[in-house]
Amino acid sequence: MSDMVENQTDTAADAPVKSKKSRQMDMLHGPMMKNILLFALPLALTGILQQLFNSADMAVVFWYEGSVAQSAVNSNGALVNLLINLFSGLSVGVTVLIAELIGKSRTDDIHSVVLTSLVIAAGSGVVLLGLGIGVSEPLLKLMNTPSDALPLATEYLRIYFVCMPFLMVYNFGAAILRGVGDTKKALYILITAGILNVGLNFLFVAAADMGVAGVAAATVIANVVSAALVLAVIMRDGMFRIRKKLSRIRAAYIKRIAVIGLPAGLQGVVFSVANVLIQSSVNSFGAQAVAGNGDAVNFEYYVYYFVNGFAQTAVTFFGQNHAAGEYGRCRKVFKISMLLSLCVSSVLSVAFTLGGRLFIRVYTSDPVSIEYAIVRMRCVLLGSMLPCFYEIAGAALRGMGHSMLPAVFTVIGSCVLRIVWIYTVYASYYSFWLLMIVYPISWTVTGLAMLIAYFAVFKKSCGNGDMIGNGKKAEKQEISHDEISNTV
Repeated sequence: MSDMVENQTDTAADAPVKSKKSRQMDMLHGPMMKNILLFALPLALTGILQQLFNSADMAVVFWYEGSVAQSAVNSNGALVNLLINLFSGLSVGVTVLIAELIGKSRTDDIHSVVLTSLVIAAGSGVVLLGLGIGVSEPLLKLMNTPSDALPLATEYLRIYFVCMPFLMVYNFGAAILRGVGDTKKALYILITAGILNVGLNFLFVAAADMGVAGVAAATVIANVVSAALVLAVIMRDGMFRIRKKLSRIRAAYIKRIAVIGLPAGLQGVVFSVANVLIQSSVNSFGAQAVAGNGDAVNFEYYVYYFVNGFAQTAVTFFGQNHAAGEYGRCRKVFKISMLLSLCVSSVLSVAFTLGGRLFIRVYTSDPVSIEYAIVRMRCVLLGSMLPCFYEIAGAALRGMGHSMLPAVFTVIGSCVLRIVWIYTVYASYYSFWLLMIVYPISWTVTGLAMLIAYFAVFKKSCGNGDMIGNGKKAEKQEISHDEISNTV
């Protein structure tokens, strides 16, 4: 639903401004709360639906193949994230770059950004395909994957990585759409691909008895479809369409995408390293622990995708308003995004934890797996509102062009702290619940550090936020931002 924003003055019509040829959200004018909700909710629903479809994978595997097959699928999550986070992080740079161009009224340059982004997406997907197939089994062994699940886990992972080029194209395509305020089309595409994925799961697993290979094959096909659909959407939109005279692969754009996206990607990689170590520790408790742990994680994802939706909203809104010098609106973006994410995540965390045994039985009936899941829900899920503090503050920092700070604080608070915990406290007492509580502890430390960084950087970069278009100081800030972003 995104297209060009028409330049209009603030009027009583405080709805997202839409042109005749396009339906791009106007993030620079209009009611903040309404526009943030319109942007964030489709993003959150996209993630939740994706997780629901993944949950369907696990449920189908358990009910038709058993807990060992389910643990083979569950044990791959941390490793998959480790390998794809670096390149997926680059898509954040695409969103911020497009938001900056719109804030500066340089929409013609978006054609080149689109071409450059898609080339990066396809290239990174091919690299991931080769890496995934080559290192799957050695890495799974290093993670102490239960021996009875290792062959199935390796088979699943090698097939799964075939979809990497298509997954990267979809991720970058969705990032392009987010940059101009369109979060609905990615949702529609995911619904289509997800329904196909679930249908193929039943066909390949229940009917054809292909086991975990069938689940992986269904995922590959669904990702091919989602990539094709997002490309079709982009090529049909006049703002994005690759054009002979306007579209170029530009080194300046690659640099800017890397400056913003690489720290986010490296943050995700290091974050995943800690999670891989935690998963390795979980694996040492056996296949039932792996299955129960993976089942409980689903509910954490449902909460996190709302937080992530508001965080991605903050990145885009902050990027456009900061580039346009609208610092007062930047403050409102932060406050509203933080408030909404805290409210929604708190309600969901408590509700899922209170109904834990009922919800977990959707995925498994194994009593031992259920007990492990309940422990994780009480230790981790109940505190799943804590990531709001570092996600929203980090998103605001990236929207201002400061991508390294969130990466550094996340690495120290959520990664180094977890690794130290595993090799000290957990190693001394070897308890599942003691392994789990490192999550809320690390979230709290990272959140405090990120909030301090956000307020310090915002005060230095934008003053007190009350000088929207206010003489020399606002003009100076815009020039400074141009110097920081001189590759745009």
